[in-house]
Amino acid sequence: MRRYLAGDRAAFSALFTALAPRVHGFFLRSFGAKDVADDLLQTTFLKLHRARDTFRPGAKVRPWVFGIAARVRADELRRRYRVPRSVSDDALDDLRFSVPPPRPEAGQVAARVQTAIAELPESQRVVVLLHRFEGLTFAEIGDALGAAEGAVRIRAFRAYATLRKKLEDLSDVPASTESSEEALT
Repeated sequence: MRRYLAGDRAAFSALFTALAPRVHGFFLRSFGAKDVADDLLQTTFLKLHRARDTFRPGAKVRPWVFGIAARVRADELRRRYRVPRSVSDDALDDLRFSVPPPRPEAGQVAARVQTAIAELPESQRVVVLLHRFEGLTFAEIGDALGAAEGAVRIRAFRAYATLRKKLEDLSDVPASTESSEEALT
C-alpha cells in the first residue's frame, strides 16, 4: 500500500491480486450471483483507488478494503431494494431482503448454513461474513464498519447464538459455541 500511495502502478496490481479473490467471495456469499460479485468487486477497487489518500499509513490494509467493500455492499442493498440513501446501515436490519438461493452444487448442510446466514439481520450477517469467511478480527471489523469492537462482538454473539439454534439438528453433539462455529467454516 505504501508503494501504491507513492505512485507505483505495479503496486495496485499486487494489491488487487492479493485481495480481489477474498472481496469477490464476500460479494458472492452476500448476493449469490457471480455477475453481481464481479460488478461490486470492480466498484470496490475503483472506490479504493479514489479513496487511497484517506488510507492511514501504518493501518492494516485488509480491514480498510473490507470497510470499502461493506459500504459498497450496503449501497447495493439500498439500490436493489430501493431504500433511500438516508436510511442508515443499522436501519437496513429492519428491512426484509430476499435470500439468495443456495448454489446448486452446495451440499445439504452447506445450503442450510448459507440459508441460516442469509436470514440473519443485516448487521449480524455482515459481521459473520467478515469474521468467519474473511478472517477479520472483531477489532478489524469494527474499524471496517465504523463500529465499536464491543458492538461488533455483541452482533457476532447474537448471530452465532441464532445460527446455533437454527442448525442444532445438524450435530449429534449438544450445541456449543465451538461446534457450531466449526460448521460455519
